[in-house]
Amino acid sequence: MRTLITGGAIATVSGEEYASGYVVVENDRIAEVGEGGYTGEFDERVDASGCLVTPGLINTHHHLYQWATRGMAADHTLFQWLVALYPVWGRLDAEITHAAATAGMARLALTGCTTVADHHYVFPRDGGDQVAALASARQRIGVRLHVVRGSMDRGESDGGLPPDNLVETTDDALAGTEAAIGRFHDDSAGAHLQIAVGPCSPFSVTERLMSGAAELARSKGVRLHTHLAETLDEEQQCLAEVGCTPAEYADKLGWLADDVWLAHTIHLAPDAIRRFGATGTGSAHCPTSNGRIGAGIAPVRDLLDAGVAVGLGADGAASNESGGLGEELHQALLQARQRGGPRGLTTREALWMGTMGGARCLGRADDLGSIEPGKLADLAIWDLTGLNYAGITDPVAALVLGTTPPVRRLFVGGKAVVEDGTLREADESEIASELKSASARLREDR
Repeated sequence: MRTLITGGAIATVSGEEYASGYVVVENDRIAEVGEGGYTGEFDERVDASGCLVTPGLINTHHHLYQWATRGMAADHTLFQWLVALYPVWGRLDAEITHAAATAGMARLALTGCTTVADHHYVFPRDGGDQVAALASARQRIGVRLHVVRGSMDRGESDGGLPPDNLVETTDDALAGTEAAIGRFHDDSAGAHLQIAVGPCSPFSVTERLMSGAAELARSKGVRLHTHLAETLDEEQQCLAEVGCTPAEYADKLGWLADDVWLAHTIHLAPDAIRRFGATGTGSAHCPTSNGRIGAGIAPVRDLLDAGVAVGLGADGAASNESGGLGEELHQALLQARQRGGPRGLTTREALWMGTMGGARCLGRADDLGSIEPGKLADLAIWDLTGLNYAGITDPVAALVLGTTPPVRRLFVGGKAVVEDGTLREADESEIASELKSASARLREDR
């Protein structure tokens, strides 16, 4: 099966840009890309006139279950927000998680996202099969999913934030993570579902779990992820408890390495930024969520200059009620310029972060993140016709600086997931109804 996408501007992210070009998809891979008209054979033609074709966006950090608790604790700091929401999340079951994850991935797909990394660390004792609930939601929408099997083993009685009834024992957390890898992880190049290892954060897990998780991940050949350096409260707690900053603590435990990407990384000293670059550690930048919580502005310019792979994350919908990824390109640029002036980030650097930066974070740069022959055909076709983009001659500037464009077509492995702004395989109204019911049940149980 050969699909020709033709007539639109193309930003390959790998270097070349074409004002009016084509992409040829053969089965699940990109076969050709170039300027002008295409004269070869094809089975299906997709008209991209008036559009920009980019790689599909890659979401490097999310908490899909939080779609069931949007709008709560709206004016809290991070620690206050967690304390307010943990008891609610403790009532999650597999049905609620499935409804929330389906809605979250639907929203991401409709905003140009083809790959989602979901950090799921809440496993209530009567919550059913949480990882299976996420996996089945992925099948409904059709995007790629990296489930970061999270964990917490440090409850309130041990100085942590989560209630004791929401944490696992260290052994159970490691066993559950190992089981998820064995059951769900696909290490093939075209994988739609992979597993990573992700203790929640230094203030909700023990040192034994952090170290054990790293050992487990490396023995299984999967990646590592956690929250780090998100707030000054976290830094103060880390200094008080272990006598070093969160970044220094992570380094001590073997958590700065080229198989690790870390969420937020807002409060980093210059030495830590250099250490990230030297070790190949990635960063998931979540600008809208950081702004919603008031956590601060990540030093993206400094991280990029140090050679760090910086990807974008929508983060959980309870700290970013929009839940889309396309707008994170815009927010990342604005926050970087708020911090570092008009040269804090370029439009093309923002697009790189949303595509190739994310692919590097997830260890999939060989197959995702740019439009190149041989790579997986994960592609977004952004519709730049109409009033919102009229007169903007640079299509990448229109995408990053303007409102998030409608998605005319979204391909995952050459298969259309979104067409003309509508989900191809799933019903949006049905998903919304399921989410509304699940959210109401979660809140009524209080």
